[in-house]
Amino acid sequence: MTDAAVITPRALTREQVASYLGLSPSAVSDWQARGLIPGPIPGTRRWDRVAIDRAMDRISGLSNGDEAEDDFSAWRRANGH
Repeated sequence: MTDAAVITPRALTREQVASYLGLSPSAVSDWQARGLIPGPIPGTRRWDRVAIDRAMDRISGLSNGDEAEDDFSAWRRANGH
């Protein structure tokens, strides 16, 4: 018997965002109003999980990966790629 893969949807409802972040739905609205996390995707009632992750990385002081991309770009330029 194999275990089925669990796929986390990329587009989340407010309730799913709250669960994902360990917040109440009203706290999600508060964090959004305070600019800590982005609002829903324009024209929808769904939040982008990746945008939420990036916002959390930023407010937690974690790297967002841009440094590695910049280093790679510099290496490519230095090596004629």
